[in-house]
Amino acid sequence: MDKATVFGTVDGGSNPSKGTSMARMTYLEKLRHTAAHLLAAAVLKLYPQAKIAIGPPIENGFYYDIDFGETKISEADLQKLEVEMRKIILSWKKIEGKKVSEKEARTLFADNPYKLELIDEIVHRKEKITVYQSGDFIDLCRGGHVDQPCKEVKHFKLLKIAGAYWRGDKNNKMLTRIYGTAFASKKELEHYLWQIEEAKKRDHRKLGKDLGLFLIPEEIGTGLIIWTPKGATIRRIIEDFILKEQTKRGYLHAYTPHLGKKSLWQISGHWDLYREKMYSPMKIDDEEYLIKPMSCPMHMMIYRSKPRSYRDLPLRIAETATVYRYEQTGELTGILRVRHITQDDAHIFCREDQVVEEFLSVFNYLKYLLKIFKIDDYYSRLGLRSKHEKYLGSDDLWKKAEFEIVKALKKENVPYITSEGDAAFYGPKLDVIIKDSLGRKWQAGTIQIDFMLPERFNLEYIDRDNKKKRPVVIHRAPLGSLERFIGLLIEHYAGAFPVWLSPVQIAILPISERFTSLARATNAYLVSKKIRSVVIDDGGTLQKKIRQATLQKIPYMIIIGAKEAETIKNEVPEIISLRTREGKDFGQVKFYEFVDRLISQIESFL
Repeated sequence: MDKATVFGTVDGGSNPSKGTSMARMTYLEKLRHTAAHLLAAAVLKLYPQAKIAIGPPIENGFYYDIDFGETKISEADLQKLEVEMRKIILSWKKIEGKKVSEKEARTLFADNPYKLELIDEIVHRKEKITVYQSGDFIDLCRGGHVDQPCKEVKHFKLLKIAGAYWRGDKNNKMLTRIYGTAFASKKELEHYLWQIEEAKKRDHRKLGKDLGLFLIPEEIGTGLIIWTPKGATIRRIIEDFILKEQTKRGYLHAYTPHLGKKSLWQISGHWDLYREKMYSPMKIDDEEYLIKPMSCPMHMMIYRSKPRSYRDLPLRIAETATVYRYEQTGELTGILRVRHITQDDAHIFCREDQVVEEFLSVFNYLKYLLKIFKIDDYYSRLGLRSKHEKYLGSDDLWKKAEFEIVKALKKENVPYITSEGDAAFYGPKLDVIIKDSLGRKWQAGTIQIDFMLPERFNLEYIDRDNKKKRPVVIHRAPLGSLERFIGLLIEHYAGAFPVWLSPVQIAILPISERFTSLARATNAYLVSKKIRSVVIDDGGTLQKKIRQATLQKIPYMIIIGAKEAETIKNEVPEIISLRTREGKDFGQVKFYEFVDRLISQIESFL
């Protein structure tokens, strides 16, 4: 099943809390909404038996979910649909909306069970029913379209086909989702299509295989990763960096088990409200145990292990924790979405008067991390409760948590958007959404304020007045999960990691077998200086070795030949030939000076 974030009005009366009212839709959203109608019209023209469901604008385009019945379509059919769209749009002078009665609506869509279900919901909510028509195509819709479709909807492209359950519910029928995009100008459309092609080249699954970073063997199971030595090197560098930074910032580090009694997860609320992401219980010594989806209850146990005073707070407990969550097979994507994830997890136990300061400390740490990884385009999203989901705790505690987050953001003048339904089940949260080098958005770190779990675990401290008080818990994972974040970095850097993070920093290339021993001595010296280097000596030509190192995205190449051999001192050459993976040739440089500069460059990050 493919998922998409809905940014515009959803056709057919879908959940309005996730959409945007007609008045608030941007021009681009209106353009794409009209293009979605155009796609549906073309589908019905070519496949009259099809039943159209919903078709909203989304962040980078639009889609329409369609039930084609017994007919199977593939991406090879997109071209003829696009041709039909271009024919139809010529006659769409305008798109008109009108209010209809329930009876009229049921008559119009009598043979479409999806529209009838949506009509039922609109009636239940006591909202008006509106339809929009252009040419002979009419659709159940709340509006938000361009004024002159034939003049404005010109620059569009159908992109791909995916499966999508009706209303996102796996218990419903799987529909065919057709994705497309539309822009106001040809230039914008061409740039976006270029981005798509560039994204294919940067796909972390392809680069992960080409660079030998990770494996997902069928023999082990879907969504379960093996980090190869190269990938493990990247992960270890990040973990070590995080550990050092957290220690400087007053965090204490813990290790907790990978499973716990079912009763623990009942206390925390996970068993009631997060069960669909948890694996089935296992019996051990007549007790039921669950593999952990989060580390929160474990850290609650650390806090509760001894009496606490107000002087002990804030208490910051951190853990690089591997947790396990059930994801549907269709949702698994390389290392971006897996069934075991490693979080840079921590829980901060603090007094209410410390919440804002601690929250901002985490937020500023998160910004610092993004700067280190050269990610400077991001924004904040405040996840709030949805009226349609279950949550822990009282309204008062939720309002208090929301108030504290907003207070912190206002104190630092942090702009943010709100998103109903994106809260954790125990509290509101701030997500940081980053943009990579292609402008694509990814959810990275998260910070949550929680008044609920301290209540459920009966956490206390003795305050200045010698009375028992409840601490507040701040949950935080600045990078989200290491698996997802490394996948993001692979695509952001196109596999060309910065020197400090590259699994191999230098490739040493002997021109011929005659210089292999000198290349190995040079490699040994670099390794002694904690520089990650390899010798490429497969018997091929120098050009072949340069190509091999370049394809492996190794930042620097040292070439060893006769000239370099003439400068040997202490078993290594004093002069080397140096080039980069980008093809820049530095010619001959002083070896020891280069090594010193490289070490200084690496240490500036670590």
